[in-house]
Formats: sequence, structure tokens, C-alpha cells
Amino acid sequence: MSYSTGKTTICIVNYKTEELTRLCLRSIRKFTKAPYEVVVVDNDSGDSSLEYLRSLKWITLIERTGEDIPKGGWAHGTALNLALKECKSEYFMAMHSDTFVRREGWLQELVLNMGSNTACTGGGKLDLKPAWQVFLKKITDVKALKRRIKNKKEDKYYIRTICALYDTEALHKNNLDFTLKMDEGVTCGKQLYYELLNLGYKTHPVSEWKMADMIYHLAHATMVLNPEFTVRDRTEKKFKKKIKATLATPEVQSIANDASLDSEK
Repeated sequence: MSYSTGKTTICIVNYKTEELTRLCLRSIRKFTKAPYEVVVVDNDSGDSSLEYLRSLKWITLIERTGEDIPKGGWAHGTALNLALKECKSEYFMAMHSDTFVRREGWLQELVLNMGSNTACTGGGKLDLKPAWQVFLKKITDVKALKRRIKNKKEDKYYIRTICALYDTEALHKNNLDFTLKMDEGVTCGKQLYYELLNLGYKTHPVSEWKMADMIYHLAHATMVLNPEFTVRDRTEKKFKKKIKATLATPEVQSIANDASLDSEK
């Protein structure tokens, strides 16, 4: 297959998160100068978010319908696989719908990380608490300790699909996808990262602080905003408050209210 050199296909999976998906797409349109295209896979939302996506002429929309769509992480992973299979750009980016771009140059910087034999770049978990808080939580998290004892291994670092850039040819050539070992409880995209390392490819991890300068991630937003997903009351309240506060900031409002970013250029 011939790939479009220097071009990135950005894939976003949507499920009933119109406000967040709109913000994500408009932020990409506002701040991205490097060659790119956007593919949005909708997992049978059947609501106003789908109508909004249908109105956009500058994206490629893949609509999934029917009861055969898997649930939870599988829905997300298989949606990414659909877009990856058809990707003809040199690079493929997985990006969460509850993520928005913060400044120009973000994609160019990630592309520059893709040096010789480098197959993946991006960040891990974007936990931006002060380092002492992260350490304190780690040593006092009883549930995490029990999981480590049960699994008999540490939860190793990997570049997450929050915002991850891949070499398309490396994935296609080695028949890699985002659902590897998900039937064994592995998170979407995690085994893909390990397989790239096992095959001898280089990866370029970006620090969470540098990633946060490029993008902002509203963690767990899809689950929190959709009643069909079961989350603890405390978690729901915490993240709904965070989402509301973030969406109200001038930074976000300047993007969210700019309808001109929806028009075809």
C-alpha cells in the first residue's frame, strides 16, 4: 500500500458526547497546520451528536449501527480498528473525544518525534497532580496493591490512546490492532504498544507535562455523562464538576463558540 507521506489520519470515537466531540473537532481545526484528515467513528449514538457529525463536510464519518456493536472498551477498540484498516496516511492517531487541543504546533511536534524505526509517540496517563501527591497515592492505594498482588506484576507504562500517534505501515505490516488481548482484560491499545517494542520498534514517550501543554483530557467523560454506564456516585459528582468547570473556562469557550470552525475550508 502507498501511504500519503507526512499526513496524519486522526481517529475519534463518538458515543453520545456532542458537546465534547464538537469541542475536540473544533480545537483540531483551529490549531492544526500539519497535513491531516479526521475520521470519526460513531458507535450508534442515535442522538443529536450524530446529527452534528453528519453536518460536517470536512470529516469522514463512519456510522456503526445495530446490536452487534460490542460494549465498553471493546466498542472503542473495534471502532479504532475500523479507521485503521482504511488508513492511507503515513501516520494514524488515536484520540479520545473528551480531549481537546490547546495550541498550534502540537501535531507537528508529535510527527517530529517519529524518527527512524519509531512506531509510536504520545503520553501515558495524564495525572497532573503534584509529584508528592502521586507518590502518596501510590503507596497508600490498597486496591492497587491488591491488584498488583493478584496479577503478580506491575502495571507497566504504555502510550495511551488518549492521544497517540502511530506509524501506519508498522501496524499494517505486522497485523497489529487496538483490541489485542482485550479478551484477557488488557486495556485498549496497551498490548499494541508492547507488541511494537517486542518487534524491535522504537517509541517516543512524551512527558505528561508536555502532553498537557498540547492537549487537555477530561478523563472518564463518556462514562460520567451517560447514565447507562455504572460509576460510583462520588466519581460521577467529582468528574461532572470538573467537566463543568473546564467547559466554562475562557480557553474552552473561545473554541466551543466558534461555529466557523465547522465550515468546510
